[in-house]
Amino acid sequence: MSGQLARQMWHQIEPVHATLYFSPAAFEESAKLGHDAGSRWPSYFAWRMAPLGAAGPKLVTATCYSFSPTMIAEYVPAIWAAAGPVQVLDARLRAMDRTLRALLGDHLDLKEAAGLAVRAAESAQVAHRPLAAANLELPWPQEPHLALWQAYTVLREHRGDGHLTALQAAGLDACEALVSFASVGAAPVGNFAGRGWSAEEWAAARDRLASRGLVDADGLATSAGRALRDQVERLTDDLAAGPWRALGEAGAERLAHLNRPLLGAVFESGMLPAESTLGIGRIQVSA
Repeated sequence: MSGQLARQMWHQIEPVHATLYFSPAAFEESAKLGHDAGSRWPSYFAWRMAPLGAAGPKLVTATCYSFSPTMIAEYVPAIWAAAGPVQVLDARLRAMDRTLRALLGDHLDLKEAAGLAVRAAESAQVAHRPLAAANLELPWPQEPHLALWQAYTVLREHRGDGHLTALQAAGLDACEALVSFASVGAAPVGNFAGRGWSAEEWAAARDRLASRGLVDADGLATSAGRALRDQVERLTDDLAAGPWRALGEAGAERLAHLNRPLLGAVFESGMLPAESTLGIGRIQVSA
């Protein structure tokens, strides 16, 4: 049950966290820092990596597992020449303050929700989870809506760090992880183009998976491929369950209830893409 609860709460918090990467306010704040506003990737890598400090390309490649190292090298370390991590973190909170105020207007009474989310985040075990640990080490903002968003960030990075463990346990390298995910219908193949892999690299990864009997000649998952992805998703859920066990089912249900107006506002804003590479709403783990 705890793994299922972790998945349900991920569906609640991921879209709220992800507004950082698509909000007009965030792009404006990033441009003020000197990042190229013509692409979403300089701000994306800066926002996500700043808690780690001025991370170099190898560290970014390790923690943003599914991105091509060649693509990452286009932006890192150049992003830190524009603005250092402390400046980026300050701008990140400004961006989220503006974003959440735009979404909820005068309905920013999120103190109870923030308290529950912070309690869950502070209970997270962060061994071998660098992004979760780095975000958890940041001071909590005083404003409840920002504390809520930061707690959601800790929790989603906690899940993401665990997901990389699950992918490696399944023997999936960075590009294979995407090919495998696309093969089960998580998202159209074209949606993964932003991760920077060339057509040749994608085809080579597909061939490696085919040699293991995980995809067929059309790149679609075989029964073995679906079973492996199911294993990955189940382990991801199990590894993400700790904070929700600590909060308890009643606490998680209360947080989900309090989160619904914010979640609804995010979807109604049209800020997020209609289809992402996360697989939310598409991938179900079999019982």
